Amino acid sequence: KKNGMAVMWLFSLLFTTFWLQATPKAEPAVHEVDVCIYGGTASGVIAAYSVKMLGKSVLLVEPGKYLGGMTTGGLGSTDVGHKEAITGLSRLFYRRIGQHYNKFEEWSFPPSVASKVINQFVTDGGFETIYNRRIIAATTVNTNITEIELEDSNTPATSPLVKVKAKVFIDCSYEGDLMAKSGVSYFVGREDNSMFGETLNGVQLAYYHQFPDGVDPYKIEGDPSSGLCWGISDEPFGTEGTGDKSIQAYNFRLCLTKEESNRRPFERPETYNRDYYELLARTFKKMDSNINRYLLINGLMDNKYDVNNRGPLSTNMLGMNHEYPEGSYEKRAEIWDAHKEYLKGYLYFLSTDESVPADLRTEVNKWGWAKDEFIDNDNFPTQLYIREARRLHGEYVMTQKNCQGVEVVEDKVGMASYAMDSHNCRRVVVNGMVKNEGDVQVILSNPYPISYRSITPKREECENLLVPVCVSSSHIAYGSIRMEPVFMILGQSAAVAASMAIDGNVPVQEI
Repeated sequence: KKNGMAVMWLFSLLFTTFWLQATPKAEPAVHEVDVCIYGGTASGVIAAYSVKMLGKSVLLVEPGKYLGGMTTGGLGSTDVGHKEAITGLSRLFYRRIGQHYNKFEEWSFPPSVASKVINQFVTDGGFETIYNRRIIAATTVNTNITEIELEDSNTPATSPLVKVKAKVFIDCSYEGDLMAKSGVSYFVGREDNSMFGETLNGVQLAYYHQFPDGVDPYKIEGDPSSGLCWGISDEPFGTEGTGDKSIQAYNFRLCLTKEESNRRPFERPETYNRDYYELLARTFKKMDSNINRYLLINGLMDNKYDVNNRGPLSTNMLGMNHEYPEGSYEKRAEIWDAHKEYLKGYLYFLSTDESVPADLRTEVNKWGWAKDEFIDNDNFPTQLYIREARRLHGEYVMTQKNCQGVEVVEDKVGMASYAMDSHNCRRVVVNGMVKNEGDVQVILSNPYPISYRSITPKREECENLLVPVCVSSSHIAYGSIRMEPVFMILGQSAAVAASMAIDGNVPVQEI
C-alpha cells in the first residue's frame, strides 16, 4: 500500500512539473491611457492630478509602495529659496498643509501630514495608480514611445508583466528610468567646467561640511601602509573644475523628536560597524561637542524635527552611491540598505560610543525616532534622498549661467530660486589629511526661469516624452533646480504640455 501511494505521489509530482513547464506565463495586462506617468513622487502626483483635471485619462505608476517621494518621505523642512517663485498646484500643496494647522500656509511639516495632503490630491483627482511596478523595457516606433513593460517590484520572477500604452509619457522618477529605457541622451556625474562655461562644476575642495586640518586618514595613525580608514577613496583629489562620474551624496531625512511620550530610542543595528565612524572619533579631538556641528536640526510642527547632514562626517554616506543611477534594481537595493544601516549606526555611535564627548552623548540621548511617523516602516523614512541621478540631455541644458541670470530663457514653465547646492561627493586624502570634496553652496539673488526645452528630449530622439524631475541641466544647475516645490511646478507644466500635445496631435517639442 505504501509503495502504491509513493508511485501515485511521484506520478502526480511529475505531471504537475510537466504542466507548469508546458504552460506559458499569463499574457501581460495592458493599460491604455492618454498619459502614463512613471514615478509617484510629489511631482508625479501633481502631474497625474493635472492631467485628469484637463480631461485626459491617466495612469500613475509607482515602483514602490508609497506616494510623494521625499515630500512625504522625510523632507519636512522645505527648501524654499524665494517663496514668490513657488506657484500653481505646488503652492496649493503648502497652503493645504497650512489648512491642517489652521494657517494660511506652512512650509515645515511632519511626513504624516504631507502624506495626508498628497493623498487628498489622489482622492480629488480620482486617477488610477498602480504600485510596486517598475519598468524593464520601453518600445519605441520611430521617435515615439508606444508602450512600456513593467515587472512586479517584489516578485519579478513569478508575477505576470504589465504593459502600458499611452499617447504621451511623463517620467517623474528621481532615477530617470523611463527616460533611460526610451533611449534618450542623459548625463551622469559632474561636467568639466569648460563644457558649459561654468566655475562651480567638477571637482571642488569643500569649504563647508569639512574636516578640520590634521585628521589622519590611515587605519593606524601615521602609518600609510595600514591602509585608509573606511569611507576614504584611494582616488587622487584631481584638479579643481575637472569632470568625473561622481555624484553628490545621498542620505535619509530623519523625523526625530524629544517628546518623551512619542520618542523611540536609537537602537544598535544588526550590522553595526564602528569602523564607519572612526574618522569622527578622531575629529572630536579637534572640534567642539555642540550637536549642531554634526546634525542639521530643523523644527517642524507637532514637536518634531527634520534632521539632515551637517559637518565633516554625518548622515551622508559619501562616495557610496556612485553606482546607483545606472545600477540594477538589485544593486540599488543594496545601496539603499547600506545607507539605512549606516545612518542607524551613526545615531547609535553618537549616543553610546566612549569617544563621543559626554555632553554630546547626553544630548543625543534626548532624541529618538517619532513613534507616530512611518508607522508601517519601523519608524524609518520611506524614501532615500536621491539628490541626483541621471539628468536628461534635452533640447536645452540649464547651467550656472541660467541660475545667476547671465542667460535668461523665454520659454519658461516654472521658476527656481534655491542656492546652487551640491553636497560632498567623495572623501579623499589631501596633503596627508582626510578631506571632503564636492560641496558647493552659492546663494542666488533672484528667482530664474526654467526652460520648457529642458524637460523635453531632443526631438530626433523622442517626441512624446516629458521629464520634469531629471531635468536637462548641468550638475551644478541641477543643485539649484532639484527642490521638491520646483519638481511639483514642473510636473504640472509637463501635464499641461502633454494635454496640449494630445489635443494638437503634435510632438511635445512643438508646444
